[in-house]
Amino acid sequence: MQPRHKSIRHQQFNAYVENEVVPFIRMHTSDATPIVTTGASLGALHAINMYFRRPDLFSGSIAMSGVYDLTTYTKGHFDEDVYFNSPAHYLPNLEGPFLHLLRNARHLHILSGSGDYEDPAASRRISGILHAKGIPHELDVWGGDMKHDWPTWRAMLPYKISQIQF
Repeated sequence: MQPRHKSIRHQQFNAYVENEVVPFIRMHTSDATPIVTTGASLGALHAINMYFRRPDLFSGSIAMSGVYDLTTYTKGHFDEDVYFNSPAHYLPNLEGPFLHLLRNARHLHILSGSGDYEDPAASRRISGILHAKGIPHELDVWGGDMKHDWPTWRAMLPYKISQIQF
């Protein structure tokens, strides 16, 4: 089963990134330039979802402080659109060529702090799903001094980028 979408908002966002952002990057760099999605908080869900949906376009993802179950943000609303944009829901059923691409992943990083307003359990849950699907990734849970806020992400992102070798 491949992820797909019906919602205008998700459809527009996904199409914009795939059809506008990626070509813009390619036009200003090269087809060989690796593109890694990244985001913090709700942006982590969007970043990792984009990577999982299109591992043929992206070289990896750095997701910081995310919750990867979209129903967390939909107040329990669940339909086909939510399913196909909620990695915690569609990944366990993912099959086919995208799963093969993801199983060859080299740059999938899930980071979380353990401080105020962080949810490291959400990172552990998605890590468990990835492990069960045979998708290589790194789970990196930081300490209790790292709360759900910009200073945490300003520390995490440069640190992680400095470790990635393409």
